[in-house]
Amino acid sequence: MANRTTTATEMETQKLMRELKSVVHQAEEVLKAGSSDLSEVGHEARAKLNSALDAAKTTYLDLQEKAVEGAKKTDALIRDNPYQSMGIAFGVGLLVGVLVTRK
Repeated sequence: MANRTTTATEMETQKLMRELKSVVHQAEEVLKAGSSDLSEVGHEARAKLNSALDAAKTTYLDLQEKAVEGAKKTDALIRDNPYQSMGIAFGVGLLVGVLVTRK
């Protein structure tokens, strides 16, 4: 159960990182395409978009780093305490089973 939870969390984190990377890529393309023929308002909007893009890149890198650290810590914890991990997974599974079958 712990492996499934970890895997689901990792998959969600990877999905979020892929989506964030896609948004960053699309914003870069918009900036490249709209670099000519801009008024003063357009220049201000471009500067704001560029700033938001830099913030998104930083967030993406931070998320990626934290996800890797979390996965390593979780793996080490499970390897150091395999029986406790199985007991916790069993307990959580039992609790979920009771809650699901409850009317």
